[in-house]
Amino acid sequence: MSLSCIARNELRTPSRNTRLEHAIRTVLLSALLMVPALAAGADETKPPLRLCADPTNLPFSSDDPGKPGLYLEIGQAVAQKLGRAVSTNWYKSYFGKRTVRETLLAKQCDAMVGLPLIDDFMGPAVIFSKPIAHEGYALVGARDRAQDRKLAGIDDLRGLRVAVQYQSTPQNLLAMRDDIQKVTVLSPEEGMTALEQGKVDIAFIWAPVAGWLNKTTYGDKYQIVSTEGDSLLWATAVGFAKASGALRDEVDGVLPSLQPEISALFAKYGVPNGAPVKFGQMAPATISSVGTSEPVTVGQATAAEKPVQTAAAAGDANAGREVFNGTCAHCHGPDAVQAERKIDLRLLKKRYADDMEQTFWKTVHDGRPAKGMPAWKDVFSDDELRNVYAYLQSVQDPGGSN
Repeated sequence: MSLSCIARNELRTPSRNTRLEHAIRTVLLSALLMVPALAAGADETKPPLRLCADPTNLPFSSDDPGKPGLYLEIGQAVAQKLGRAVSTNWYKSYFGKRTVRETLLAKQCDAMVGLPLIDDFMGPAVIFSKPIAHEGYALVGARDRAQDRKLAGIDDLRGLRVAVQYQSTPQNLLAMRDDIQKVTVLSPEEGMTALEQGKVDIAFIWAPVAGWLNKTTYGDKYQIVSTEGDSLLWATAVGFAKASGALRDEVDGVLPSLQPEISALFAKYGVPNGAPVKFGQMAPATISSVGTSEPVTVGQATAAEKPVQTAAAAGDANAGREVFNGTCAHCHGPDAVQAERKIDLRLLKKRYADDMEQTFWKTVHDGRPAKGMPAWKDVFSDDELRNVYAYLQSVQDPGGSN
């Protein structure tokens, strides 16, 4: 039934006609309220700017309207300057380049804010705007440390316990410094926790997350010093598919006028954006000439503090195979089939003989970060690790050679 028919019927009954009038007003008001705030000033003839973003990746992006995140707010500011509304395509960013392929390059969105502006990042399939900021690693420490010991270079870390992220530039940079105790962590969050718990003196970790946590979790109690050096700091930009050169040029045209707003957004989310300290040179006199000792993992006791623990002989090999293929196969191959002999776990018995069990337990439980092996004791229970050991026992190659 059309709206005009409904109105004619309502004229016969005043009370129903009044209700209809109220209903129409309600519909009109609701329609007005549904217009997004960001559409104010948007040109309805222009399509919305479609942004790729991670729904749970603060400080960069979030599907929480109350805290959209640094990158999403930058994208919204750009869209507003262009006179466009915004739509968002959510996709988890931990897939790395795969995320870019399956969103931006698959034409699921028009732009992705915060991509690294480096020559070998998916070029020429991806083109970039002018730089919007610089991001990288930072030194995080107590604010009162600045009064008695500055953080301006690698030599300022001598004698300190320094948290470094596993397989990161800071870990590689400090690897040969015997005068700095390295404490390997798996994430910036773990590095900040180690700092808060007094397990380290300094955390050398990913700056944006450190700044966000410092602002939201730790009451801005730590100083954060951005660092500059090889693979420590790089420019970030807005990325586009290579066919979107015209849109890229439009964005480049408005970015200069947005720099004050972008700087304010970095401050809002606690992400460091100040002048970095040069941190890439190592003093030759303090570099070890005999190699490097393995760094200590957070929570790991040294050999003198804790004897090597051995796994029980019993274990569920089937359950261990499931854990192995879900976690370890990334490096050691599905079902432990690996052509590279130094990480071929089918040769453990041949290589270590009666010490196989002890070697497995020390390596897997406590980790060997300097060799690329994280500690798994805080991820899996001892029973789960026993199951993995039982599985590895079942796949040993008696005829294998080192």
